[in-house]
Amino acid sequence: MSAFSALPLVIEPAELAPHLGAPELILVDLTSAARYAEGHLPGARFVDPKRTQWAQPPAPGLLPAKADLEALFGELGHRSDAVYVVYDDEGGGWAGRFIWLLDVIGHHRYHYLDGGLHAWLAEGRELSREVPAPVGGPLPLTLHDEPTATREYLQSRLGAADLAIWDARNPSEYRGEKVLAAKGGHIPGAVNFEWTAGMDPARALRIRTDMAQILRDLGITPDKEVITHCQTHHRSGFTYLVAKALGYPRVKGYAGSWSEWGNHPDTPVEV
Repeated sequence: MSAFSALPLVIEPAELAPHLGAPELILVDLTSAARYAEGHLPGARFVDPKRTQWAQPPAPGLLPAKADLEALFGELGHRSDAVYVVYDDEGGGWAGRFIWLLDVIGHHRYHYLDGGLHAWLAEGRELSREVPAPVGGPLPLTLHDEPTATREYLQSRLGAADLAIWDARNPSEYRGEKVLAAKGGHIPGAVNFEWTAGMDPARALRIRTDMAQILRDLGITPDKEVITHCQTHHRSGFTYLVAKALGYPRVKGYAGSWSEWGNHPDTPVEV
């Protein structure tokens, strides 16, 4: 049995520290190359966040090419019995997006280190500058559609009573005052709750303990299908993670996000 099997999706530094040497662990750092070089959790493998995205206009947040994902997970030493623990230094955006990628490849043995690097350092825990070597070459993956909402799917669901669209952008983007695409505004029916508002600065950017109540008050409830987005499905990596951590059974990331929706000629918009 894995040392992690009894742990929740979101774990604390004290829960991770005793298991840093566990053979099943793949520890993933999604900070930046410079930050990683300064020091990272012992044994962590750096993944440039850019490698988690398609990075081509007009919708750079779409899924990377399958071959690129196969190369990435080969380097990490992916295997069916692996347990991933992911972290970043921004409160969970990139880490949450990586968890979405794990869902896309059908791998559900994962955890998020709450607060990431900030929480680890706040407890005075050790860092390392050792860089693990890539494990291997590309390996075959099967990609699953369920974790992702396409533009067509989302458009077909607009107005459904059991749909909650969680817009993780800032309020000025949501209201159409800050325009980052051909069109400004928001998807009809979307509820705005900015991603950083879900983090607790007093607790090293851990997820707020009252997030369940906040979401209920917003009408983003577990009985609904939750589709979350931002501009490129980076900020909404965090909101995807939060909904998963709270046990919401139907959660999708809209990878195209506003960069696709706001640039498409046939998408409805509210301001």
